[in-house]
Amino acid sequence: MTSLKQKTATGLKWSSIESFSKQGISFVVGIIIARILSPSDYGIIGMILIFTEVSAVFINGGFSAALIRKQNRTESDLSTVFYYNIVVSLFLYLVLFVSAPYIASFYESPILTLVVRVVSLNMVIGALGAIQSTILNIAIDFKTQTKITVITLIVTGTIGISMAYSGYGVWALVFQGLASTVISTGLLWIFIGWKPKLVFSLSSFRELFGFGSKLMLSGLLDTVYRNIYQVVIGKKFSSAELGFFTRAKGLAQLPSSNITNIIQRVTFPVLSEMQDNITQLGNNYRKLLKMSAFIIFPSMMLLFGLAEPLVKILLTDKWLPAVPLLQVLCFSYMFYPIQAINLNLLQVKGRSDLFLRLEIIKKVLITIVLFATAPFGVLFMCYGIIVTSVFALVINTYYTGKLINVGFIKQIKDIYPIMAVSFITGFLAYLPSLILSGSYLQLSLGGFLGALFFIGASYFLKFSELNEMINFLFKQNRKL
Repeated sequence: MTSLKQKTATGLKWSSIESFSKQGISFVVGIIIARILSPSDYGIIGMILIFTEVSAVFINGGFSAALIRKQNRTESDLSTVFYYNIVVSLFLYLVLFVSAPYIASFYESPILTLVVRVVSLNMVIGALGAIQSTILNIAIDFKTQTKITVITLIVTGTIGISMAYSGYGVWALVFQGLASTVISTGLLWIFIGWKPKLVFSLSSFRELFGFGSKLMLSGLLDTVYRNIYQVVIGKKFSSAELGFFTRAKGLAQLPSSNITNIIQRVTFPVLSEMQDNITQLGNNYRKLLKMSAFIIFPSMMLLFGLAEPLVKILLTDKWLPAVPLLQVLCFSYMFYPIQAINLNLLQVKGRSDLFLRLEIIKKVLITIVLFATAPFGVLFMCYGIIVTSVFALVINTYYTGKLINVGFIKQIKDIYPIMAVSFITGFLAYLPSLILSGSYLQLSLGGFLGALFFIGASYFLKFSELNEMINFLFKQNRKL
């Protein structure tokens, strides 16, 4: 039998390949399309994200996490969730179809009526492949997911770029997203042999819903508040300003969310298998925390330092108003993985009640900060996101300390040296932009100085994560 360590290493490898392939191809395609389309086109898509993402939370209902956590899951469990997903997705599509004109009226943008109706089809199509995707996560089979992701992105990237060059504007983004859902769902059915049985078990539904419903409510709150800034900016400011914000947010989230998703997807099923061994769980959790900080903190600070030359080179000068927003958001999203890993632990321990309680507390704070900063402009709203991010870190770690005795103080002590080195890394990366002209020179010299300092400081300060990273890369190289 494959050991937990082997399963984790293999899962991390293929999850990393899948995630970086996805982000890499998406990044390149997104840059090409962004150079063609206007910020207003991205603003239109940003206005409706909240509606489709909220609907997706209802469709999943927390059942995916419940199925992964349940050790004795049955075919009846899987089929029950499958039919639930289909019924709910059809109902929500009908709701959005009818609501589309009112959404367009709210934003005073007539084009949104048809955009909402087309984009919402993603829910129904995606629901058809949700269980197959969950099965892959349970098996920690990210090799198959990598194949599906790469094929999907290559095909849909070609569609999006072709439509953008042909002058379709926002519809290039709409149909690129729709094609992505259709192709990935089709490939899940082709690659995964599972098919639903003609059974819907009320007992399975009640058992899974008991755990998943709290995660669903937590996810609903999280989704609403992750998108509420787009709603307020889209209503209060222009679609172009919303476009600058969504592009800055997307770039800031790129390294943070990418690494976090890799770690969460692999470690949730693995840590679930050791959920009853508090000592083992705590030790592995702290290692995971430090490795996450070691990768994400310097990445976010390098992005902060290199923001202006990166935007000029990749997106052209028309996107320069996004630079200050991006730099501020880098400080906010660098703490996102720490928050996410803490919440992941609550799911492992089956404490979805605490998960929900935390989400409610954080969302009350976000509401207060949002409406306090909105009158002062989009940049001040981004500063507010830093405040809420730090507060979320504090309260998330409070319950972690209760469950496995690894609270806020211990976690900060673990990651503080990495954080300090990362801040200096960001300053060194930013320095060439202050004293030199030429975007390519600023980018290359800033990136070199920042990376060299971080690696050198990690070596002299004897960060164990550096050795672990080097050993992992050498091991993979030998296998290749």
